[in-house]
Amino acid sequence: MQAVTVFNRSLKKMENEPIYFAKILSFLYGGSLFSLPILFLISRYSFCSAFFGLLQKSKFSRRKIGPFIARFQIDANEFVKKEFSSFNDFFIRELKKTARPLAKEGAVLPCDGKFLVFPQIKEADGFAVKGKKFSLSSLLKDAKLAKRYENGSMLIARLAPFDYHRFHFPFDCIPGVPRLINGAYFSVNPVAIRQNIAIFTQNKRILTELASQEYGKVLCVEVGATNVGSIIETFTPGKKYLRGEEKGYFAFGGSSLILLFEPGKIRFCDDLIERSLNKIESKDRMGALLGRLT
Repeated sequence: MQAVTVFNRSLKKMENEPIYFAKILSFLYGGSLFSLPILFLISRYSFCSAFFGLLQKSKFSRRKIGPFIARFQIDANEFVKKEFSSFNDFFIRELKKTARPLAKEGAVLPCDGKFLVFPQIKEADGFAVKGKKFSLSSLLKDAKLAKRYENGSMLIARLAPFDYHRFHFPFDCIPGVPRLINGAYFSVNPVAIRQNIAIFTQNKRILTELASQEYGKVLCVEVGATNVGSIIETFTPGKKYLRGEEKGYFAFGGSSLILLFEPGKIRFCDDLIERSLNKIESKDRMGALLGRLT
C-alpha cells in the first residue's frame, strides 16, 4: 500500500499514512489516454459519486466495517454506538465527547485530519504544484470576498476516508447562512493534489461566515470530493455556538476543510507554521490547539 509521510503531532514523530485506493488514484491522475476519460466521467458527473454513496448506505455494506476498522487501526472505544446500519452510517459516526478534549484556550482544529497553515494567504495564493496554481478568488467565486482575505491567514485540512468525518466550530461564533458553489468531484487525496492544486477551486464546496468577537469574520469552506455523497450542515444559522460544537459532516469519501481569517486576527501555532513552510502536513485531531489571538 502506498503512503504519504506526515508528522503525527500528538505522538511527536513522522509516520507513513496509507493512501486509500492508491493504485486506482495513481492510474486516474496519471494523465494517460486511458485514464483521462474515466477521470472526466467520475469527477464531472455527480451521479457517479451519488451511486457509489448509495452502495455505502446499503445494509450489505456493513460487512466492510470490521475489516476497515482493523486495517486502519480505528479506536472503536470512541464510538457513541457500536452497531451500524451501513458503512456510511459507520463513516459518519459520532464520537464520545471525551474522545476529543478541547485545548484549554485559543482556537482549535475543526476536525480530524492532516493540516497545513499559511500565516499569509498570499504565500498560498499562487502556490504552484507542477505549474498549476491555487487561487483565492477562484475558491470563493467572489472578488470582493477574496479581497477581504487576501492579506489574511489560511488553514487547509485534509480528511482521509479512515478519519472521523464530522467537523466542528473552532471558536465561539455565530454562523451565517451557508452558500453552495457547485463543482466537480475530484479526489483531494495527496496523489491527486500533487497533480493539480486547483482541485480545491474546482470541486463542490460550501461557504459559511463565522462571526466571532475574538477572531472577526472567518470563512469556513467545506470541500467535497470523489465519492463524497454530500456535505451535511447540522447547525442553525444565526444561533450562537461554542467552540467544539458540531457544524456538520461529510458522507463517504475523502474531503477537505479550509478556514480563512482576516489580517491580524490569529497567530497559528509555531510548530504548524514551521512544518507547513517545509510542505509537511501535521496530523492531529479535532480540539487540538490551532492558534491564539495576535
